[in-house]
Amino acid sequence: MKLTRLTLALIILIHTFSSVHSQDTFSIVAVDSVTGEVGSAGASCVDLILFFPNYTPDFLGDLLPGIGAINTQASYNATNQANARTRMLAGDTPAQIISWLIANDAQSNSTNRQYGITALVNGSPQTAGFTGSNCLNYKNHVTGPNYCIQGNILLNQAILDSMEARFLNEPGDLACKLMAAMQGAKVVGADTRCTSNGTSSLFAFLKVAQQNDPIGSPSLLFTVKTPGGSGIEPIDSLQNLFNAVQNCSITGMPILTLKSLNIYPNPATNAVTISGKDAADLISFQLYDMKGRLLRSERISELPLVLDLQSFKEGIYMLELSGPSQPTYHKIIKE
Repeated sequence: MKLTRLTLALIILIHTFSSVHSQDTFSIVAVDSVTGEVGSAGASCVDLILFFPNYTPDFLGDLLPGIGAINTQASYNATNQANARTRMLAGDTPAQIISWLIANDAQSNSTNRQYGITALVNGSPQTAGFTGSNCLNYKNHVTGPNYCIQGNILLNQAILDSMEARFLNEPGDLACKLMAAMQGAKVVGADTRCTSNGTSSLFAFLKVAQQNDPIGSPSLLFTVKTPGGSGIEPIDSLQNLFNAVQNCSITGMPILTLKSLNIYPNPATNAVTISGKDAADLISFQLYDMKGRLLRSERISELPLVLDLQSFKEGIYMLELSGPSQPTYHKIIKE
């Protein structure tokens, strides 16, 4: 069959955009061993509106509530993603899942893949990452105790380092930490294909599942798609959607501790006690959850103060102690 110039051009165009779609750039997976939450966030310079309208921006992230999170990117393959989920449901650790995926790649070409996997294994977080040698430069991944950050077609290593620093320095809950990580990548050309667009990427997403969420229905899900050439920064749009639902204002305050103030035990099961020399100057306390909602506020009439936690769920809380000078903030963990 003789190909016309138009047909040949269309074949080349389809192949080009298929290759572009196959690469997804920077992302993060993380778990919270206290709350049991699992989360994923990421972005890429692929015009989903024009070329892949049926794809939702969170397609590369797979959440298994109470178990773990999987990001599959760089030559994204749906079969590999499904296999990773199956292995996690079977009880494999993140390292075991990646080893299996490399040995059993759906197209026998794991060198083009990139994975970030984190899971709660017997209640403790484990992570593993993989970057194939044929992923497009700049490429790398970084792992921590409860997170994995990965990227390809990146501006440089600083993108991953900035995401990691923002994630670690954000004192809020898992959703706040993921959003902070995304802000760390808000650099023009973070995905180098978007340099001419004046943005980091063209689509972005963030999602968090709680332990009891059904698979496929996370408690939090934010997605943004922008058209190429618009110059709209999707991470800013993602932040606006996030701010309308999630409040990190309390958790974003500095964690300050008076030198001679004792708050114990922490973690606590039923109650915490506040005592110490500096406690004599305390006037009131306010207790917030990690979404910034005020749960309790009382004046302090006597010391030491015993704060009853029995009615609260397991998780992380923020205690604000007010005195004659600036208030101080303390993380309280309820087990």
